[in-house]
Amino acid sequence: MPVISVEIGSMTKGSKTELIRRLTEVAVEITNIPQSAFTVVIHELPDENIGVGGETVECIKQRLGR
Repeated sequence: MPVISVEIGSMTKGSKTELIRRLTEVAVEITNIPQSAFTVVIHELPDENIGVGGETVECIKQRLGR
């Protein structure tokens, strides 16, 4: 059973649903493995626990007004 694992910052429930659907679709197209065999796991991390360029994602989002 193939497992797709994603580590990502905070997401809405709708965004997670769409990500799971689309990752599964693409994996099926590429591998020809049935959709029912795939498991997708989202490891959602708080924005203050992710740093990019020496700055937390939380600070970056605040600076960008998101």
